[in-house]
Amino acid sequence: MGSIEFIAKVVAMKWLLVWVLGWVILVGLGDSAIALPGSSVDLSTQPLIEVSVSLGNTAEELKFVPDLFEFQTGKRYKLSLTNPSPQKHYFTAKDFADAIWTQKVEAGNVEVKGAIHELELKPGAKADWIFVPIKPGDYELHCTIAGHTEAGMKGTIAIPAPR
Repeated sequence: MGSIEFIAKVVAMKWLLVWVLGWVILVGLGDSAIALPGSSVDLSTQPLIEVSVSLGNTAEELKFVPDLFEFQTGKRYKLSLTNPSPQKHYFTAKDFADAIWTQKVEAGNVEVKGAIHELELKPGAKADWIFVPIKPGDYELHCTIAGHTEAGMKGTIAIPAPR
């Protein structure tokens, strides 16, 4: 291996190590604090931006209302989910969930922390998902119950790149 190739590999490994260490620190902080790389602002104490979403409706239409979401990196959101329909639905957006830091999900008297990929809401259920977007991208949202996505229960979640 030539010296240029060696240097390129060392630089690539350095950036990979910095990225991995950043995520380890981010994940290891749990509910106590979170800051984006290069920032000292504790995002877990930022004001909440509330966004409501309905999974279906009382007329049993298979849709998310709204079905298009846009979240900014570094801002803290409270996604208030409700299921007014007489059947259960899923809020599934795995790639989106991997692109955010979840502070917690609250439902009833239960608080869940850690990686969340999917929420099931039974008829009449309510849940709040509190998170901070970290990674820009466009992410698919859908209900994983057979036939629901095909019937229109899908959406898009966008996290635009910072300007």
